Amino acid sequence: MPFDRSLKIAPSILSADFADFGREIAAVEAQGADWIHVDVMDGHFVPNLTFGPPLVKAIRKHITTVMDVHLMIAPVDPYIDAFADAGADILTAHVEAGPHIHRTLQAIRGAGMKAGVALNPGTPAAAVEPLLELIDLVCVMTVNPGFGGQSFIGACVTKVADLRSMIGDRPVHIEIDGGVDPKTAPLVAAAGADVLVAGSAVFRGGSVGDPAPYGANIRAIRESVRAG
Repeated sequence: MPFDRSLKIAPSILSADFADFGREIAAVEAQGADWIHVDVMDGHFVPNLTFGPPLVKAIRKHITTVMDVHLMIAPVDPYIDAFADAGADILTAHVEAGPHIHRTLQAIRGAGMKAGVALNPGTPAAAVEPLLELIDLVCVMTVNPGFGGQSFIGACVTKVADLRSMIGDRPVHIEIDGGVDPKTAPLVAAAGADVLVAGSAVFRGGSVGDPAPYGANIRAIRESVRAG
């Protein structure tokens, strides 16, 4: 995974057909997805329950791009090796999920994965500053984590700009997760984000039998950023 700051669209499979993940992933990659975003929720750290390492391992063979796994769970550390074994390329933990985020990030890298840290909407950018030498990605939640389809929290754009200034020339991605669509994508891209997670905004209107809308939706997000 050579580092670059070009815009990347990472469809969240939380909005895909759960009964057909393999073909959904193949379809959305063929339609222009750069990464595949996998949201893992535990019903404890966030008010929803999705899936764990066995499902992540099962879909790994269908992903030809980058598997970007976002853990919305607490605790994180007991599961790091399982997600490494499942094939995650990037593993992101929330700074709010435990008291020893340094240890968590070190363990993620020690298991052979890129390390990401996520910030809830109410967590300031300053929480990342002591972690900059340990991370490959910072995920800015622009909705409260737990459910897809929520409205974008505009106040988070300032946080993105603060992080971009703080990161400087370090090889650290800024990822946006929540409410990304052609209206909000230009705002966060202009502030410094380079990875945009989109669920319903990508999968809306399409299916594995008719994947063309996936491509149209991805292009609409890219074009909105160029125009913006």
